[in-house]
Amino acid sequence: MITVKHLQKSFSGIPVLRDVNVEIGKGEVISVIGPSGTGKSTLLRCLNLLERPDSGEIVVDGKNILLPGTNAAGLRAKMGMVFQQFNLFPHLTAEENIMLAPHSILKQSKAEARARARELLETVGLADKRNALPDELSGGQQQRVAIARTLAMNPEIVLFDEPTSALDPTMVNEVLSVIRNLAKTGITMMIVTHEMRFAREVSTRVLYMDEGVVYESGAPEEIFEHPQRPRTRAFIRRLDMLCFSLERSDFDLYHFRGRVDDFAAGQFVGPKMRNAIQLALEELLENLLFPRAASVHLEIGISVETKETEIMAAWDGDAENPLTGADEAGALSRMILAKRCPDSSFSSRDGRNELILKLPAQPEPNNGK
Repeated sequence: MITVKHLQKSFSGIPVLRDVNVEIGKGEVISVIGPSGTGKSTLLRCLNLLERPDSGEIVVDGKNILLPGTNAAGLRAKMGMVFQQFNLFPHLTAEENIMLAPHSILKQSKAEARARARELLETVGLADKRNALPDELSGGQQQRVAIARTLAMNPEIVLFDEPTSALDPTMVNEVLSVIRNLAKTGITMMIVTHEMRFAREVSTRVLYMDEGVVYESGAPEEIFEHPQRPRTRAFIRRLDMLCFSLERSDFDLYHFRGRVDDFAAGQFVGPKMRNAIQLALEELLENLLFPRAASVHLEIGISVETKETEIMAAWDGDAENPLTGADEAGALSRMILAKRCPDSSFSSRDGRNELILKLPAQPEPNNGK
């Protein structure tokens, strides 16, 4: 349906979209997540030509819409957009806001446009508000009218640009409920959102954007349960990360300890937990991984909220979980790690192994106070 190739966009010389590539299939519900300022909203605005990309291709139904001669107004009729702000005409009722574009652009009769508006107001749960002006509606109700207005144009795809970000928290669920119901109808949607639970429930696919690219994509269970890349993992699990590429031949244990301790202290982790992290890392590296691999990629993530620590180690070699190995030399280390890290997972693919250990937060002594 839509293919985006090597899309780039800068503002005042600052790159926002660096090299975006994505396919959007008919009937998909794609959620776009990631830190603020990574180009998510700009991507949507480029798709319907509210922003003009600097380079790349956007192919819609086989036609590159960035070529000269594209009918931008016609494109936007096919590709509806719901904005953060509701943008309703303040002097028109809810019903009139929905009627306006179908009557003026699609040339529907007023009777046809009115009938469709009332049908859509029923769909979004606002049939009794058809004569209300925008300032007589709550923020959540205004956004639901805005969604109905977009649907009135019978778009082939609907783009949602953080549709709940301008709402009071008490109003978020009413809008998300409408979008959930729309997802069940089979309409194609692309949703920029910070609502992680919602993205997981409603999406057929999730894109994680970072630094102007689609950094990782996959099914919701893949992105939220088994993210493959470090920045995705840090974002999903709200971790502050420290990464290492370690070589067995020149591994300096004391330098390594110092960097880990500085990092953990910087995350306000207490001495007892820092000691538990150090012990787990030393047993893992020196007694289980370095005997198996000449080099190890290591990521240490500490939860911003709970201070739970996640250790991810990756190395090349035979598909053998070092925590379940039979070698006697590693038996004590396996026992220590099993006690310290009761939650672990191992995977191997194409000769690349990955082990994830989770250390629960340790209560710190109160020094007798």
